[in-house]
Amino acid sequence: MTQDVIRSLGYLCLGTRLKRLGEALQADVQRVLDELDPPVQASHHPLLAALDRLGPLAVGELAQAVGLSQPGITRSIAQLAALGLVEQAQPNDDQRRRIISLTTSGRGLVQSARRNAWPRIERAVAALCEGLSGPLLEQLSAIEDGLAAAPMHRRAAGGKEPVR
Repeated sequence: MTQDVIRSLGYLCLGTRLKRLGEALQADVQRVLDELDPPVQASHHPLLAALDRLGPLAVGELAQAVGLSQPGITRSIAQLAALGLVEQAQPNDDQRRRIISLTTSGRGLVQSARRNAWPRIERAVAALCEGLSGPLLEQLSAIEDGLAAAPMHRRAAGGKEPVR
């Protein structure tokens, strides 16, 4: 087996390791979210959840609510709008601002995700992190090893592959 150089470099590569872990989690979670109709990128679900929870928001407010860059939010909004899940409106008093809101389809998708996917994902991540204690790097190793042993989509399915 090839040595995991990023893991062996410890705190020197913490950012890279966290990014790698985030990408692995998101890729596995995507398999659970693909069961929804329409399947939407895992990275878009925080935006949908924010709009559901907070109501219509300006692009900058949405970026602030989820802690992401405004250009990234703008790209995601365009993709969600193309799927018919969000709509954009410009207030009459300020043509520079765009207010983003969920469409009826977007609200339906959020309701379905809240009922069928998000709780499973949350339980799976909690189970993955259960019992972690000690130094951060050891915890990251335990999470990475746990994902390698049982990916998120299997954990979310309760150990069984989802039926399609």
